[in-house]
Amino acid sequence: MLDVACGTGVVARHAASKVMPGGTVTGLDLNAGMLEVARSLPSGASITWVEGSAVAMDFPHASFDVALCQQGLQFFPDRIAALREIHRVLVPGGRVLLSVWKSAGTYIQAVGNALERHVGVATAVKFRASRVVPDGAELLRLLLEAGFREPNVRASKMTIRLPPIEAFLPNHLSANPVAAAVAALSEQERAVLVREVKLALQSFADGEGVAVPDETNIATAVR
Repeated sequence: MLDVACGTGVVARHAASKVMPGGTVTGLDLNAGMLEVARSLPSGASITWVEGSAVAMDFPHASFDVALCQQGLQFFPDRIAALREIHRVLVPGGRVLLSVWKSAGTYIQAVGNALERHVGVATAVKFRASRVVPDGAELLRLLLEAGFREPNVRASKMTIRLPPIEAFLPNHLSANPVAAAVAALSEQERAVLVREVKLALQSFADGEGVAVPDETNIATAVR
């Protein structure tokens, strides 16, 4: 099994529990820092972590039976090239599964709107980048163009539970590409930003935190 754009390895570790014993799992990511975290976390199985690009993988043809990619496709500079690489490294009859956000989502919308008002449009655009995604029809087209057979897309609804916004949002933004822009705000301005997001999400209050609806597209296809 190959986990493309594996990040810190959440999917790879889960997959390892399903394919072991006897199977192998490889996690591929371009970000060395993410892989360093992945290597440091317990997996309960042997996982090979590889630093590399999804659009030019250093794997032989037909190396894997299954390829997974969770919320990575939207970040690839050339989506078709990445999907063709996945097609190349799968065995005939091998399967690919992609998860791609269906929309901006309630939380991302609330934070993006607040950033646009209090920091600037460019910062908001950068924050929303993970949700600039191909829709279901585009996913089908991309898979077919990359050479896959039997493409299918279905929507999966979920509820994302977050701790108190006052604690969660500053930590989330500090680990986001917009961190520097947010850090440049005064303490009072950051407090206003947090209060605005909390107010926007008040109808989703769940205890001390919030429970917000979200939806992702699950795309599958056969090599």
